[in-house]
Order: sequence, then structure tokens, then C-alpha cells
Amino acid sequence: MNYQPYLNFTKQLAYRAGRITLSYFDKGIRADFKSDESPVTAADRAAEEFIRGEIEKTYPAHAIVGEEFGEKAGSGNPFRWIVDPIDGTKSFIRGIPLYSVLIALEVEGVVRASAVCFPALDELLYAADGLGAWNNGRRVHVSEVRRLKEAVFTFTSWSGFRTRKRLDVFENLHKECFFCRGWSDAYGYFLVATGRAEINLDPGIKIWDVAPFPVILREAGGFFGSWEGKEGHTFGEGLAVNAALRAQVLKLTRSKKTATKKR
Repeated sequence: MNYQPYLNFTKQLAYRAGRITLSYFDKGIRADFKSDESPVTAADRAAEEFIRGEIEKTYPAHAIVGEEFGEKAGSGNPFRWIVDPIDGTKSFIRGIPLYSVLIALEVEGVVRASAVCFPALDELLYAADGLGAWNNGRRVHVSEVRRLKEAVFTFTSWSGFRTRKRLDVFENLHKECFFCRGWSDAYGYFLVATGRAEINLDPGIKIWDVAPFPVILREAGGFFGSWEGKEGHTFGEGLAVNAALRAQVLKLTRSKKTATKKR
């Protein structure tokens, strides 16, 4: 299948939704809190309403699932759009520019085209099957770093490793890698896809948090999937890594050890 028309639509839609979020950004916006205590703002809702409206107008038979407005069933076809209008709302409400707009097209359960817009950074990352991974019109690839001691390891939340009893993974990578930084949410995956970092881990995610990244990392020459090494966005955890370090990192993430020391 030719995914170029879907990719064109997706990247334009992510960019336009990003412009909507910028009209609210760093202007003292207030957040409400959902039942899971995660924040949501008028910007989240406005961006998702816009995205869903454009998808429904252009592809009315397709299914849609979004963080803020749930799932709309399709008309028996295999196409489903996955939307996170603002990934990194906590950053957004504090005026931190690392938030993003995430849009992915899933076909028969596999993401085939996607776009990630960082509006406040003016960065647009996108990819589709067989068409490469691109950032602001420039082809991107994962790095060729082959040794952990030269690798950059990024993550979103240290507490997630603790809650899921995987502090051993965090501590081992922190110890073995060149350096470790908490560049959060989708921004860490962006860094891996563009060769600026080698490893990004999330111990707990929802599908809309990471749906764009399987195809982006695949087209960039890397891997996105579970800590067990299965490619995809539906495992409740995320691992992005370059090809050269994949086997070494999976030896650590597949470990069933848990942190043993109380602090």
C-alpha cells in the first residue's frame, strides 16, 4: 500500500494542531484533573477536537481513539487513528517546551504512518512504511553507537521504575551509560530516532503516549517496542534503542530482578 497520502495528511494535521496548542502555551493556562489525577487543559481538548474533526471529514469510515475523548468505532475497515493532543501536559502547563502532539495511523493493529510535532521547538518528526523517517524535511537515522559507555540513556519518570519494581534496570543503565537525563515523554523517543540519544525507556504508558514510534524507529533504523523485545505500541511499556545496542539493552530490560535495597 502507498502510505504517502496518509503521511502527508498526518504531518500537516499534527503541525496545525500544534499551532492550536501554541495559542495557549506559556500563558498561565490552568489545568483540571481527571480521575487518574493526570492534568488536562482547554488546549488538550481544543487540539483533539480539531484533529478528530479533520479525520472524520477526510476519512469518515476510520476509527479514532484519543486520550481526551475516547474511541469512535470505524465502519468495519482496518484503519484506526490514535491521538494524543498534548503528550506532556505537565510540561505544557509549566511553560516547558518539550511537549508534543502525537498522531498515528494503525492498519490491522500495526502503525504504518505517524507524526510527532513539538510546537514550541518547531520540530516535526514523521515516518511511514517504506518512506523513511524525517525531521523538518531532513532524513533521520538512529546513531551508530555500539558501546553502552558511549550511550545516552533518557527516561520520563524515575518513580515509574520504582513503582513497577524495575529499579534494577534504571540503575544498571545509569551506571553503564555515558550519561542519563530525564528528557521526558515523547521527547526522549525523538532523541533516539534522530540519533541524539541511544536509549529511552518508559515502564508504564498508554497506547496514545507512544503510537507514532514503532514506524518512526523502524524507518530510522532502530527499534521501538516492549522491554521483552516485541515491536509495537500495545504492551504498556516503551523501549526505543538504536540497532547496535538493542541486544545489550534487552539483556538488561528482560531481567526479572527487582530492586532489593530500601532507601
